[in-house]
Amino acid sequence: MDNNVIKLLPNDWVTEEKLVELTGLRPGTIKRAREKSWLQGREYLHISPEGDPKPNSECMYNRNAIDRWVEGHTTRQPNATNRKKA
Repeated sequence: MDNNVIKLLPNDWVTEEKLVELTGLRPGTIKRAREKSWLQGREYLHISPEGDPKPNSECMYNRNAIDRWVEGHTTRQPNATNRKKA
């Protein structure tokens, strides 16, 4: 029996489908964040096989930048109280 373990890591730039799997964000949340919060070139890019992307071209997402964006929400939670570290 072959006991080799292969660990696969996603690229920094992933499709929306993969972003949903990795982050748990819903497609509607991704769309709203792209329209209202994220910057083109930082959190997402439009891509095209021809090398000339249009505004309606498929998007690729920078999972590391989006993880930082999600982490930024830890200090802005509704009804959150400041807790002292033990």
